[in-house]
Amino acid sequence: MAEKHGGRGRLRALREYGLNLIVLSILTGLFSGTVVTLYNIVTYYGEHLSVKLYALVRDNPAFVPLLFSGLAAGAIVIGTFTRLVPMIRGSGVPQTEGAARGLLRFKWYTVMCSMFAASVACVFMGLPAGSEGPSLQIGGCAGDGVASVFRRSLMVRRLQTAAGASAGLAAAFNAPVTGLVFAMEEAFRSFSAQVFTCSAVSVLISLTVRNLMRTAMGFSTGFTFTTFTFADMPAMGYLYTAIAALVAALLGVAFYHLMLLCRRGFSKLTFLKGAGRYIIPFLVAGAFGLVSAYSMGGGHEFIQSLGSGSEGLQTIFGISVAATLAIVVIFRFISCILAVGCGMPYGIFVPLLATGAGLGALLCVGFEGLGMEAAAADYIIIITMAAYFATVVRAPITSLVLVFEFTGQFANLLPALLGVGIGFIVGELFRTQSVFEKCLDLMVEEGNINTGATKRRVTLEVERHSYAAGRAIRSVLWPAGGMVTQVLPSGGQAFVPDGKTVLSAGDRITFECVAASEEDVKKYLADIVCAPDGK
Repeated sequence: MAEKHGGRGRLRALREYGLNLIVLSILTGLFSGTVVTLYNIVTYYGEHLSVKLYALVRDNPAFVPLLFSGLAAGAIVIGTFTRLVPMIRGSGVPQTEGAARGLLRFKWYTVMCSMFAASVACVFMGLPAGSEGPSLQIGGCAGDGVASVFRRSLMVRRLQTAAGASAGLAAAFNAPVTGLVFAMEEAFRSFSAQVFTCSAVSVLISLTVRNLMRTAMGFSTGFTFTTFTFADMPAMGYLYTAIAALVAALLGVAFYHLMLLCRRGFSKLTFLKGAGRYIIPFLVAGAFGLVSAYSMGGGHEFIQSLGSGSEGLQTIFGISVAATLAIVVIFRFISCILAVGCGMPYGIFVPLLATGAGLGALLCVGFEGLGMEAAAADYIIIITMAAYFATVVRAPITSLVLVFEFTGQFANLLPALLGVGIGFIVGELFRTQSVFEKCLDLMVEEGNINTGATKRRVTLEVERHSYAAGRAIRSVLWPAGGMVTQVLPSGGQAFVPDGKTVLSAGDRITFECVAASEEDVKKYLADIVCAPDGK
C-alpha cells in the first residue's frame, strides 16, 4: 500500500514539476511571441514615421515651435502615465528581474498594456527608444499572466515570468541563446534545470510564432545586423581591439556614475507631481533628432550604417565622418543617461549598443590613420559595442553571445572574448553594478520602506515528493534575498548547509529573509517543501 501511495506521489510530483511546467511554458511562448512580435512591428512603423516627421520639420523650420510644444505636452502625459503605473518607469528590465526573483509584484495586464502604449508613444515622438527592454517586460507579463490565469504557485509564477522575459527578448532580438542566457545570468543570476527548461521551451515557441507572423506580414526573419563582414583578425588587430575595449569600458564606468547623479537630480524635480521632470529628456531628444536622425529610435539603422557592407554613414551638415560619429555618440550617451536617470518608459538595450558601436567606428577612423587594416574595422566595431554593453549591464556572457547572434558570424572568438573580458574587468575594478541591478536595488529599497519589510525566520519540514526533496539547495528557487541557514536531518544533528547540500524528505530547514509578512514567506516555502496537493 505504501508503495502504491509512493507511486501516486511520484506521479503527482512529475505532473506538477514536469509536464505542467512544460505546458505552461508553451502557453507562455505563444502569448509572449504574439504580443512581442506585434509590439515590435508597431514600433518599427512608429520609428520610421517619426524620422519622416522630423525630416519635415527640419525642412520647414517654422514647425519647430510646434514640435517642441508637442514634445512638452507628450512628456507631461507620459510622466503622468508613469506616476499612475510606476512599474513601467525605466526600461522594464529591472522590474522584470525583480518579479522573476520574487522581489516585486505587479498586475500583469496593467503593466503589459501600459508599457506597450507608453513606449510606442515615446518611439513615435522621436526619442532614442529601444523596443527590446519593453519586449522583455511584455514577455515577463505574459508569463506571469499565464501562471496567474491557471492559479499557479508563486514559485511557478517566477519561473514563467523569467521564461516569458527570455522569450520576449529572444523574439525582439531574434536571438534564442541570448534569451536563454539572460534568464540565468540576469533574471535569476543562477542556473537551475527548471529555469532552463521553462525558458528553452518558451523561447522555442516564441521564435516560431515570431517567424511565422513576420513571414506572413512580409518582414525579414534573419539576423539583426547584416552589413558586417569578418576576416581573420591580423596580429595588430588584437592591440587595437584591447585599446577600443578599454576606452569603451571607461565610457561605461562614466555612464554608471553620471546616471546615478542624474537620477538624484531628477528626484528633486517635483513639478506637476513629478511628471514635469520628463520634459527635459523629451526636449533634449527633440533637439538631437533635428540635428541627426541617427540619434533617434533604438539605433538599428545607425549600427547597420557602420558596417562595411552598407551604403555608408550619412554625414551631418556635410561635416566629416569622424565628426558625425562623435556627435551621434555624444547625443546617444547623453540621451541614455537622461532616460535611465528620469525613468523613461522605453528600452535602452539597443541604444547602449548603438553608443558602443558608434564609439568603435570613431576609434577605427583613428586606428586606420595609424595603419590598421580596414578589414579589421567591422569586428572592432562589434567588439567595442559588446565591451561597452558588458561594462554597463555587467553581463559578459550575454554580451559575448550577442556578438555572434546579432551578426550570424562565429569567427574570431578570441578577440571578442578579449574585448568583453576587458569591459567586465574594468567594471569590476571601478566597482560598478549593472545599471539594471542598481535600479532594481533602488526600487526594492523604496518598496521596503513602504511595506515595512523586516527580517523573518521560518522553519518547515521537507515533505516526500515535494519540489525541494532530492534537490541541491542552489537548484531551488527560494524566496528572494534569503537563504537556508540550518538543516536538521531526521534523527540527525543540525548543521549549516551550503549550495551543494541535497535536501531529503524529513529534513527540517530554517530559512531567513527580509519580508513584509511571515505568512508570505511560509506560503511561498510551502509551495517548495510541501508535496503536491498537500499529500
